Amino acid sequence: MIQRIQTIYLLIAAILTGSLFFLNMAEMADMENLYRLNWQGIFQVGSDGSMEIMIPGWALSTLTILATAVSLINIFLFKKRMIQIRLCALNMGLQLGLSGMIYYLGKSGAKELGASELSFNWPLVLPLIAIVFTYLALRGIGKDEALVRSLNRIR
Repeated sequence: MIQRIQTIYLLIAAILTGSLFFLNMAEMADMENLYRLNWQGIFQVGSDGSMEIMIPGWALSTLTILATAVSLINIFLFKKRMIQIRLCALNMGLQLGLSGMIYYLGKSGAKELGASELSFNWPLVLPLIAIVFTYLALRGIGKDEALVRSLNRIR
């Protein structure tokens, strides 16, 4: 399992999407308030550091959890390569949707809250990088499947 390069790619993709649980993805500000977007939604940051939820991000939370879980589950399905290929394709769609949802929630949240400034942080690109690693894992799994099928013809 660990000796396959696609396992490492899937683990990196899981770490990249899982790191979104700990990072702020965007910051918004108006004249007197500061808002932060994380995996749970948009929070207003108080002067004492307290955070109050302004807009819950259920879709963002769901996509973050699913994308991370599918990557981790996919690692342990190494004996079922066709299911792994399908899950990699699903995970690439989830990660693309996750990146789009971060952008959409940041833009619409800034408009709804009346924030004059919106700045996306570097975690916005983590799902896109995870898509690349998931694609590399998909190629590796496809090569393994082709090798196994070619060996079956020899017998």
